[in-house]
Amino acid sequence: MGRPKVALITGITGQDGSYLADFLLDQGYEVIGMVRRSSTVNFDRIRHIQDRITIAQGDLLDQMSIVDILREHRPHEVYNLAAQSFVPTSWKQPVLTGEFTALGVTRMLEAVRIVDPEIRFYQASSSEMFGKVKQTPQNEDTPFHPRSPYGVAKVYGHYITVNYRESYGLFACSGILFNHTSPRQGLEFFTPKITHGAVQIKRGQASKLYLGNLDARRDLGYTPDYVRAMWLMLQQDHPDDYVVASGETHSVREVCQLAFGQLGLNWEDYVVVDPQFLRPADVDLLVGDASKARRVLGWEPTLNFEALIHLMVQANLKAA
Repeated sequence: MGRPKVALITGITGQDGSYLADFLLDQGYEVIGMVRRSSTVNFDRIRHIQDRITIAQGDLLDQMSIVDILREHRPHEVYNLAAQSFVPTSWKQPVLTGEFTALGVTRMLEAVRIVDPEIRFYQASSSEMFGKVKQTPQNEDTPFHPRSPYGVAKVYGHYITVNYRESYGLFACSGILFNHTSPRQGLEFFTPKITHGAVQIKRGQASKLYLGNLDARRDLGYTPDYVRAMWLMLQQDHPDDYVVASGETHSVREVCQLAFGQLGLNWEDYVVVDPQFLRPADVDLLVGDASKARRVLGWEPTLNFEALIHLMVQANLKAA
């Protein structure tokens, strides 16, 4: 028996990190999760697997801490999911967003190059990089025009990954993931905010739901499907970049209609547009073309939009 495959996940306490950890454990991996030393680390999403994973203290702002983790745990695969990931916050903290979401990627790649260039590296790129889109749907060749400090930082992270692949021959992939959600996503994100808000209103615990741009359209998928795509990218013979998306687009308004409708409510009676939730520059329409991921990786999503919103509402009801 050789040593089991070891994977390091940055951002393991987040939505994607926790589902990826579940998936890799099922595949027989040993999982190391990198977390920042802070007084408020939230382990809620990984509590159910905490005794099956190893937590390593490290920080994307601290090069040596990353090098030390790679030297100690010798992972075969690194999944860099950690970032300042909430778009509105990126306007309030643009420099910090750049440090984590852009330069943090360079520090990870540099550590891989120094410690073990054979490590396979996954970078979490984002559909927010497309921003003010140049073509619809968006694929791997669509030009980027990010519309937030977060999107700009993600473009840097994306291209530095390409650069290390081309300059040093690293097995480095970027997954350009479109919006994905699950019962583990934070309530500051629009889908859980809507389904949770609808359930609260149904239960008489709230009377209104305050939202921003109802016309913004997003391509929405189910997170466990998307983390499977990350893993598939690192199992190929050659590193490459892939768009991961449902290929459908739905407005915030449609999510409201469906979520409230499932609870027998008319959303228009409860949803209020609040100017404080409107962004300085918004992304109007995102819809991804994942045909390359389907063709090369054999990837398929398992849940459609209606089933996804149904699952979210049911999870909120159960939690309540």
